[in-house]
Amino acid sequence: MAKKEEHLRKPEWLKIKLNTNESYTGLKKMMREKNLHTVCEEARCPNIHECWAVRKTATFMILGDICTRACRFCAVKTGLPNELDLQEPERVADSVETMGLKHVVITAVARDDLKDGGSAVFAETVRAVRRRNPFCTIEVLPSDMLGSFDNLKTLMDARPNIMNHNIETVRS
Repeated sequence: MAKKEEHLRKPEWLKIKLNTNESYTGLKKMMREKNLHTVCEEARCPNIHECWAVRKTATFMILGDICTRACRFCAVKTGLPNELDLQEPERVADSVETMGLKHVVITAVARDDLKDGGSAVFAETVRAVRRRNPFCTIEVLPSDMLGSFDNLKTLMDARPNIMNHNIETVRS
């Protein structure tokens, strides 16, 4: 009879430590109190405990938590989004200040229901963070903003420090 294969334990570097210390719980509480969303939570990022508990950072996701697209690779809810929350930019800026961030990443759900793809709220969020946190660098990860140069210009006129973009692939 063949000897059963011995299953090896996962190496330590592959294991995720679920650190729910005061930093983690404090960030989670602040996000709920300020009615803010993070891609960390919405996309079910496996590194959330390390970022929130150890690095004390989060990637803010603006324009709500419901995306108008249904990309197969993404865990964010899809459907018909809620109304725009025009106070969201100030709440993000306040959170960045409270967290004492030196660098903030702002992303968003795709809002194909909006004529500007959400660019005006994106730009106002950049300006609000800059007003409240003048030494914080701001990185943006917007959607394609409906492929409109004018929508992209609206965001870029707010002068984020870093313009980043996720490159998604589609069958076509």
